[in-house]
Amino acid sequence: MNRKNLLLLTIAAVFFFSTAAFSQEKKNEKKNSFYSLVANVEFGFLAVADHKIQFGNPGTYVDYVKDGGQDVLLPVSRVSLDLILDKNHRISFLYQPLEIKTTATLTRNLQIDGVTFNSGQDVEFLYSFPFYRLSYTYDIIKGSKHTVAFGASIQIRNTVISFRDLDGSEFVRKSNIGPVPVLKFYWKTKFDNGFWIGSEIDGFYAPISVLNGSTTEVVGAIVDASLRGGITVSERAEVFLNFRYLGGGAVGSSDDGYTKNWLHFLTVTAGATFRLI
Repeated sequence: MNRKNLLLLTIAAVFFFSTAAFSQEKKNEKKNSFYSLVANVEFGFLAVADHKIQFGNPGTYVDYVKDGGQDVLLPVSRVSLDLILDKNHRISFLYQPLEIKTTATLTRNLQIDGVTFNSGQDVEFLYSFPFYRLSYTYDIIKGSKHTVAFGASIQIRNTVISFRDLDGSEFVRKSNIGPVPVLKFYWKTKFDNGFWIGSEIDGFYAPISVLNGSTTEVVGAIVDASLRGGITVSERAEVFLNFRYLGGGAVGSSDDGYTKNWLHFLTVTAGATFRLI
């Protein structure tokens, strides 16, 4: 089963269970004060503000917007589940599919990991960076109107980056899987009219060699920051509009050679939250 089918299956399951939950009569609902399960789904578009990468030194610092055709709006989605324990503890699992595939005719020569792609060639650019994130937060402020929480996450990156000349003469592929520790902040404020605003920020900046035990020096960073506003439509459901900045990258030499990769993405999504339990 590919990632798209898995995502669709997950979304279908979320809507099935949430619909089943809503169809129950209130008199038959069993409220559990110790735990609850919340599902979140988002759909929208992504705009690439800046995205550059270099493999090999010497090598070309490739501009994906100017060189690789990432100058268009791209679809984006997110799915997550939150397990809330004793009202103040939250364990979250997030899946963020992110794959950008574009084609462009080169207007300059590109040297990538020792391979030269010449001006005038038609090249396919693939940047696949889906990630899985497990988070824990604790509410240091928990009231009827305001919630503030801090915690930490572990994110698994699953990266595939490739450059392929459409006539098949040149091809470069890089892949990487690894854990990334992240700090997390959460805030939400509710208003009497049912509207609310909030924010979520995940981020870190650190020498990756220290984290993975390698002797090579690579510095990495990630920031996933959102600002959202929504309305509570029932005891079990909310809808919202979300603005997100997703940025980060890495620079340095590893066992796979020299890499410099920095990205700055902006997303606008509409979403919904369902309390399943």
